[in-house]
Amino acid sequence: MSGAESIEAKYTGVALPEVRITTERMMSADTTEMILNALSVVDSIRQITVTGESLPATVNSGPNKGIANNHTERKTIKFKDQEIVLRYLVGDIFIELFSEDEEMLKKSVDQIGKICEETLPFGFTIDVGRYSKYRPTLRDYRGV
Repeated sequence: MSGAESIEAKYTGVALPEVRITTERMMSADTTEMILNALSVVDSIRQITVTGESLPATVNSGPNKGIANNHTERKTIKFKDQEIVLRYLVGDIFIELFSEDEEMLKKSVDQIGKICEETLPFGFTIDVGRYSKYRPTLRDYRGV
């Protein structure tokens, strides 16, 4: 239990704002790799999560169920020193930030916006808020 207490103490009262980048079209694997590596230089980023249309390794339904899914965008991308199998056609990027005050938040969002303008020529929107939970809720205890 001491681990849970230290996590709760660490995040109590901390807003941990998130930036949601929604693209106007799904990104290719190359564009996803490019923007993730460009975002890696922002110091205040705590975590990056990508979502979009699933690209499963095998077809899940229909007459070709179980056959390998040879989608051209299911590739291995390089992020920093890691190689990651991209399992999504990315459409949304959620970036969790460390933010001590409004000025630091604004600086981080401006820096992220500039990176997006350079790497996403087809359009995007940026929203700031809290889109994922950072502590357990009542629903998490349902299966216990």
